[in-house]
Amino acid sequence: MTYWLLGAMLVLPQCVLAQNLGEVDGYVKESKTGIPLVGATIRIIDTELGAVTDSNGFFRITGIPTKSYNFEVRFLGYKSQWKFNVLVRSAGNASLIFELEESADQLTEVVVTASPFIKRAETPNSVQNLSREEIATYPGGNNDIAKVVQSLPGVSGSVGFRNDVIIRGGGPSENVYYLDGVEIPNINHFATQGSAGGPVGLLNVAFIENVRLNTSAFGAQYDNALSGVLQFNQRNGNARKRNFNFRLGASEAAFTLEGPFKLPKEGELAKSTYLFSVRRSYLQFLFKLIDLPFLPDYWDYQYKTHHQLDDKNELSVVGIGSFDDFSINRPDDITEEQQAILDQISIIQQWTTTIGVSWKHRMDNGFLRTTLSSNILNNKFRRFRDNENQVGLLFSNKSQEAETKLRMEMTKFIGDWTISAGLMSQYVNYTNETDDQENATLFSSDLDFFKYGAFAQVSRTFDQWDISFGYRFDIDSFTDKGSGSLAHFSPRLALSYRMNDQWTVNASVGRYFKIPSYTVLGFQNNAGDFVNQNADYIRSDHLVAGLEFLPRISTRFTLEGFYKKYGNYPVSVRNGVSLANLGADFEVFGSEDVASVGEGRAYGMEFLYQQKLNKNFYGILAYTLFWSEYTDLNGTDYRPALWDNRHLLTFTGGYKLKNNWEIGLRTRFLGSAPFIPVNTRATELVYPTIVNDYSRIGVERLQDYNATDIRIDKKWNYKGWSLNVYLEVTNILGSDLPQSPRYGLDLDDNGQLILPRMLIQVDEENNSATIPTIGVVIDF
Repeated sequence: MTYWLLGAMLVLPQCVLAQNLGEVDGYVKESKTGIPLVGATIRIIDTELGAVTDSNGFFRITGIPTKSYNFEVRFLGYKSQWKFNVLVRSAGNASLIFELEESADQLTEVVVTASPFIKRAETPNSVQNLSREEIATYPGGNNDIAKVVQSLPGVSGSVGFRNDVIIRGGGPSENVYYLDGVEIPNINHFATQGSAGGPVGLLNVAFIENVRLNTSAFGAQYDNALSGVLQFNQRNGNARKRNFNFRLGASEAAFTLEGPFKLPKEGELAKSTYLFSVRRSYLQFLFKLIDLPFLPDYWDYQYKTHHQLDDKNELSVVGIGSFDDFSINRPDDITEEQQAILDQISIIQQWTTTIGVSWKHRMDNGFLRTTLSSNILNNKFRRFRDNENQVGLLFSNKSQEAETKLRMEMTKFIGDWTISAGLMSQYVNYTNETDDQENATLFSSDLDFFKYGAFAQVSRTFDQWDISFGYRFDIDSFTDKGSGSLAHFSPRLALSYRMNDQWTVNASVGRYFKIPSYTVLGFQNNAGDFVNQNADYIRSDHLVAGLEFLPRISTRFTLEGFYKKYGNYPVSVRNGVSLANLGADFEVFGSEDVASVGEGRAYGMEFLYQQKLNKNFYGILAYTLFWSEYTDLNGTDYRPALWDNRHLLTFTGGYKLKNNWEIGLRTRFLGSAPFIPVNTRATELVYPTIVNDYSRIGVERLQDYNATDIRIDKKWNYKGWSLNVYLEVTNILGSDLPQSPRYGLDLDDNGQLILPRMLIQVDEENNSATIPTIGVVIDF
């Protein structure tokens, strides 16, 4: 099958006359104010091609042979800037955006080049960036950004059928996500309510300009971040013409439209543009065809409009949403493992929506940004004794959480000083109807409250030093401990010292808070009391220090040590386990009585080698050695967390071959992680409910995990359209997927239940499959 797919890539498009030239356009702006830079020079490295920006800071280069290039922009008084691995096609090229920084040598011809490894004074360390092309060609990712992020240092993720983002030993609920400055509660389909994970990514990669991950030293404008801040920056739609993109991948088909609302005259640029996409899953049909016991079905949509109102004002509207249906399917020749999955799986119907409006007003030496957003997660979650016929209710949760947020931020640039300050207000409404037969809990809650925040950040650049100090505080109108203005004061300090042009020492320290999830706050006992109203904000103190070495413009090495100390972590009163160990499964996370008595710590070191495109090669090599531990309800001893892999090694890279061929490789090693053993005696009495033995967390571990994926791309360019066909082979070495023991009832050879019923450990079917898939991307 694999050879047939590769052969099809070789012969399929040869009957069409190729078009080997493309064009690229874009904008050059001042990094702080966004003002267009007129007369900037753009050149394509190792060619004679280039252009100069016009009065709008716009440039256009035509007649470019179709392949990948590195670009450089220069402007007197500013640091030159490079963009690496820019793919030029005959159609579907997105505009390039360059934002130049002022140089200290403003009136000389000396060329000072800005590092392509972007960082700011407030976040000098623990920051990573991925470009559009690095995201689009990621091996084994299936165009899924949540999987792509797992190639970065310190990000372990979960193993198997989920996309949890687990950063430096923190739980999957400890991260926040922003789409063009608009907070989105989750980036996955079939989201775990109260946490952040799910099996399939929600964002369309065709929209993304770049991804920025901070694993510490968070800017003061971000609230609720304990382990990570992921910022997804979207591009604007094409301002000259309308384009269409179609992508067929391993699990879905995606359609993307973009362009100006009104086509401009020749040589002009539209002031208003749009991007719109819709994606449809066909996993449910494939799973049905191969007779799996569950059928995931999803739709999603995404859009962005951008309006340049005048020279000083611009308005953006972004939105994203999903419709998810996770149903069950009884295979014809059911195995014991399939029957166990069918017995224990949850039936999920879910929809989400987020919309945000952002207005940016440029002022003298600064700007004001105001963002109004709203998001809703509607979740229907059920489990039955007989899931197939939906008889014998065990657990039902019908809930909706809605947030409306207003953020205002002003930034001023005064000489070498950067000063930012802002306010945030948020209205929360959370409803929950829960019937928990397993734990004899029945309630219907309707919770609404306000949350407020304020922050400030001051940064100063010296000859060799960058220093930044920031703080924020957060209060709310519901929790007992959230009403004091200084109760959750969170200061942070970042330092950076440039020893020379190649070596930099970075350090940061900070305190961060996160309000407990709405599933925790909205939980009620049978008397209708909000028993977790006294829950405190989770606290995380970070200390990070490291070295950065830039031997050349395209290469970066970093070595960092980190320490995170947690306090006030919610601990389950019923099970005695810290909620830091939960949230990476298909359950409702945190809807139970908790006590804010848990502590935790995660510490270690990480190494990064990152190579931008140079001599046809690019790649990221990252190794993290870490420990992750939390206390239980007794608070006496630290125990290894479920994310305590200790060793995390990833390599992701690619090589550009001739004639627009490209090969990519990802290999990933995770050390053995603890798992929660099953209390088999208790489970046998209440099956299909599984009773976990939380007292034995850390006693047993899964096997190490090592997997390798490859991807081969071939691109063709024709007049007015381009074609990319790729072959992706996941787990090419056939490595076993680590799984904790699965239990089910004993069945006879015909799949019928043996009486009296007996709980057994079921034999796992082959979980080391090598999966080849083919994908197609067409741009018009």
